[in-house]
Amino acid sequence: MRCPFCKHDDTQVVDSRVSELGDSIRRRRRCAACDKRFTTYEFVELRMPQLIKSNGSREEFDEAKLRTGFARALHRRPVPTNLVEDSISRVTQTVLSLGEREIESRRIGELVMSELRKLDKVAYIRFASVYRDFQDADDFRDVLREVQ
Repeated sequence: MRCPFCKHDDTQVVDSRVSELGDSIRRRRRCAACDKRFTTYEFVELRMPQLIKSNGSREEFDEAKLRTGFARALHRRPVPTNLVEDSISRVTQTVLSLGEREIESRRIGELVMSELRKLDKVAYIRFASVYRDFQDADDFRDVLREVQ
């Protein structure tokens, strides 16, 4: 670690402590050249995979888009907010736990449909109608049979 005062590269760790939540480490350091002390913090940086869209383009995973998809499907449905947040969290954690650098957006859509099916059948059908690009009433009948 470079000293922020004299820019010397040789610093020593004097003390290390794990945060109360256990999600970071606080380190006190001392510069070997100027003898000044400073504090650094280490945090885990988790990177979400990039999405591969159906047209082949790539974009960053965006939890806001995920939340919007849930909100549209659940519009005016009697589902508590905490259950929706739990579902969004499960989808995000599943994507993160795959440990992949890239993931097809189709796979995320399937995860969302699975969560919506548990939350509300009407929301599930709404999302499926857009996601699977329903063309006629037969597509709706097929999904209704699947849900019942």
